[in-house]
Amino acid sequence: MIATLISWSLRNRAAVLVMAALLLVIGGYTALQMPVDVFPDLTAPTVTVITEARGMAPSEVESQVTFPIEAAVNGASGVRRVRSATAVGLSIVWIEFGWGTDIYAARQIVSEKVNVAAGELPPEVDRPVLAPVSSIMGEILFISLTSEKHTPIELRTTADTVIRRRILSVPGVSQVTPIGGGVKQFQVVLSQAKLQAYGVSLNQVTRALAEGNENVSVGFINERSSEWLITGVGRVRSLEDIGETVVAATNGIPTKVADLGDVVVGEEPKRGEGSTREKPAVILGIQKQPGANTLRLTKALDAVLDDIAAKLPAGMTIDKRIFRQADFIEIAIHNVQGALRDGGLLVVAIVLLFLANIRATFITLTAIPLSLVVTILVMKSFGATINTMTLGGMAIAIGALVDDAVILVENVFRRLRVNTLHPEEKRKKTMQVLFDASIEIQKSIVFATLIIGLVFLPIFFLSGVEGRLLKPLGLAYIVSLGASLLVALTVSPVLCHLLLPRSRAVQEGQEPKVVTWLKTHYARILTPVLAHPWRVTVPAAVALGLALGSTFFMGRSFLPEFNEGTLTLSAVTLPGTSLGQANEYGNLIERTLLAHPEVTGVARRQGRAELDEHAQGVESAEIDVSLKMQKRTKKELLEALRRDFSLLPGMNIIIGQPISHRIDHMLSGTRANVAVKIFGDNLYQLRLLASRARKEMEAVPGVVDLSIEQQTDVPILRAHFDRNAIARHGLTVRDVAQTMEAAVKGVTVSRVLEGRNSFDLVVRLGSDESVGSAGFQPAVSPAASRQAATEAQDRGTVSAAQAGSPAIQQTGSLRYDAPGQIQGVKAQAASGWNLDTLGELLVDTPTGARVPLKSLADIRKETGPNYISREQVERKIVVMCNVAGRDVTSVVNDCKKVVDPLVAEMPGYRVEYGGQFESAAEAGRTIALLGIAVVIGIGFLLHLAFGSARDAALIMLNLPLALIGGVVGVFVSGGVLSVASLIGFITVFGIATRNGIMLVSHIKHLEEHEGVTDFREAVFRGAMERLAPILMTALAAGLALIPLALGGHKPGSEIQTPMAIVILFGLLTSMLLNMIVVPALYLRFGRPVEVE
Repeated sequence: MIATLISWSLRNRAAVLVMAALLLVIGGYTALQMPVDVFPDLTAPTVTVITEARGMAPSEVESQVTFPIEAAVNGASGVRRVRSATAVGLSIVWIEFGWGTDIYAARQIVSEKVNVAAGELPPEVDRPVLAPVSSIMGEILFISLTSEKHTPIELRTTADTVIRRRILSVPGVSQVTPIGGGVKQFQVVLSQAKLQAYGVSLNQVTRALAEGNENVSVGFINERSSEWLITGVGRVRSLEDIGETVVAATNGIPTKVADLGDVVVGEEPKRGEGSTREKPAVILGIQKQPGANTLRLTKALDAVLDDIAAKLPAGMTIDKRIFRQADFIEIAIHNVQGALRDGGLLVVAIVLLFLANIRATFITLTAIPLSLVVTILVMKSFGATINTMTLGGMAIAIGALVDDAVILVENVFRRLRVNTLHPEEKRKKTMQVLFDASIEIQKSIVFATLIIGLVFLPIFFLSGVEGRLLKPLGLAYIVSLGASLLVALTVSPVLCHLLLPRSRAVQEGQEPKVVTWLKTHYARILTPVLAHPWRVTVPAAVALGLALGSTFFMGRSFLPEFNEGTLTLSAVTLPGTSLGQANEYGNLIERTLLAHPEVTGVARRQGRAELDEHAQGVESAEIDVSLKMQKRTKKELLEALRRDFSLLPGMNIIIGQPISHRIDHMLSGTRANVAVKIFGDNLYQLRLLASRARKEMEAVPGVVDLSIEQQTDVPILRAHFDRNAIARHGLTVRDVAQTMEAAVKGVTVSRVLEGRNSFDLVVRLGSDESVGSAGFQPAVSPAASRQAATEAQDRGTVSAAQAGSPAIQQTGSLRYDAPGQIQGVKAQAASGWNLDTLGELLVDTPTGARVPLKSLADIRKETGPNYISREQVERKIVVMCNVAGRDVTSVVNDCKKVVDPLVAEMPGYRVEYGGQFESAAEAGRTIALLGIAVVIGIGFLLHLAFGSARDAALIMLNLPLALIGGVVGVFVSGGVLSVASLIGFITVFGIATRNGIMLVSHIKHLEEHEGVTDFREAVFRGAMERLAPILMTALAAGLALIPLALGGHKPGSEIQTPMAIVILFGLLTSMLLNMIVVPALYLRFGRPVEVE
């Protein structure tokens, strides 16, 4: 079949060249259109269920919300793991499915299960919602909205109603999460004294406001040849409308809401705050959908944000430079592309040096672009993107892409030169020489390519994140090498026919001077080696033994540390700390960061944003830090930051990077390198074990940023209801609970429309001291203001920015403030209740009497858990840390030695270890197990190629010879054996086997086809004649990796660098020992061909 393909190509030369040209054009265009990202899509099929429980204590949320949802989804088809986090008023459940599960099918399964569980949830709990499908890469962009002129409510309203809506309309955006500012509410703060004086109950007020805020459509009337739609307009449109709502009437005198308290625009109670460079801000995190092109999406977002910024009210500014994942992607892709380019130039230099002929060099190098465009087209068909892994696969392969063409061109070149030395009457036709030369090396290049493909098979059996990360690299490498084989069998022979026969180098019949010099010196080494083979085989065996022994001293890790150019800090203070106090601590951290010259930007998200998928309390903060490195190295900067942070009292700070943080969270549920998860039922015992584990882990070398998941007791004011007292007054527990809710957080009764925007209308019970304490004088009459507001809303002329201005409403040219008791904006309409006065809260009874809360309940100051973490329906607590100065696996092993005995002392409790090392161990086991099968497969292919188990074994000696240099490469790159290093060993084994095939197949060719009967002469001549192609292919494959090997500090090259170093050193030792040890052993143990 191979001979037929070569023959067809030589007969149809024009067709081959036209197809090659078309391939270049189509492939080049496709490459320009393909999506670009930093990594392949690593998003695990995970469905997130969020349930807002509106202030419920965590222990109640766990039993009444989290557990029913977990129980419902745990038995669902394809579910791999269920994790949950329960905090104050919040339940978040993460349902992880098996890799390869369709995310939309998974969401359908979860939705059905959750709908069943929703019927078991308490009525005061919001319905569970599924979070949008987002990429594991997290936020691709953080922006801030700041102003020196506007109030927090104005900023937040603009962020919610203008910026967020516009961004969500951009294709590819999955979620926009704002935090900071003040969420606007229309608030009615009732005075208990006035309620009593007017004889009105809380329920009457809430019912009046709910029923008095609606538009109705009552049907149609056909009259005068027209159909008239009949509607009633009753929605409140201003503060005055709310205040004018009638609650009750006594003797014909109406009691209005304005008579019973204050009507204000205020802030929703906060659970989060935003800040940039120590200044209050609204921070918006923008997440993308899986598969969206980050660079293209960021460009579209920039255009939308520029348009928004131009239309913002004067004084509001948008900062787009807080965090941009696109910057890292562009730098990383640029670095890998640079390595690809520089490696290609080195390949050109090597080929030109050995062939000393521009035509032959051109023929050889055509394999590179043709192979790369074929790879692009295949990746496109598989739905892959251009990313650092696919580019890395091509960069690693670039030196090997010319190997098949080099072998072919060198052999054709040599055969043509030999043919010209014959008398003219004995010369073969050029076409026949080309065909024979191509057929001669077909076994070498075809079986070598098959073996390289075989050694890469273990990569495609990797599961989890390691498989998602490395499979695209393996695909790019194998496809590019397969394409290079196809080029060598089709395009290269055609170009050889067109360019080589009449070249001067062929006509003169002389070898390049470099090759002549190398052969002269190689002969001086090879002659004594063949005479005394043990002089080289024994030292090689010793070197192999040392290499194998040194592997026990290597560290283990999953992936090298990334260099993203930004930091993500997780800062936690004592649970129970108020938002205001935690915000002060956050400002202190920002100040500490900005004192370092490398820090160019800081954005902080304190607490939890309303739409966030993480159960963070107000004591927690995430801080994104932009860096521009100067004189200090990154390691020195991190050491300095950790020293400074150690001086901050009461703070646990973990330093990470955005993408690394998210990969860690996906693997272990925590944003740290190592997660020690202790499982058990009793929260207090879990905390005790975690505290003891942390103390022991402090002594483990390499452990940094050590902290415990912040599970502790926080103060809780509990009202233990007296059922007998409640029954005596004709009340129910719900009646009393609703009154308490109205006093503390308020009851949402309706929504108020302003233009296209709507805001909650909330009723709150205030203490008498907090109501009626301030007011605004009207700039115009209430009637005029109401009429203007109505007209503006009917016309739709109230802009989002104007609607978001709670202190001053503007309609056309009319300005008005709130009249009479209807007050203007308050930062938050305080109810006035505190721990000591809440017992005086009056509860309405059916008889019209009011009784204080303290007579209906025993009010106690108690404590309760702030946060409950669960996994697979078990409670857990996590001790987490990062690793510096050591490999992760060694640190985890040392942690196991000190933590396992502690947990073993406590019956009913167990410990698991999570993080990247789990993936490293799983990948190592998979590659090791399949590696045995690969070695057997290599032996089978070699036996099939040569028909001799002896020859196969001698060729496979290249594997341990390559191992020697690979081990040296591991120690040169830090002494840590990562998954990337293992892939490097796989690659070098394949290339090294190719060299052995080239040598042995040529020795056999000399015996079978060129009449060499002396076995020693055949070995000597075979090694001499294969010196140039073996050196050329090995040096091209190895030296092309130098840019990657030297670029480990550059973003985008972190994974490829250890891989490249292993391949580079492995090829060097394999190449040298292959040309010395293998000929010696083949002469000693090989068998001459029996020629009949």
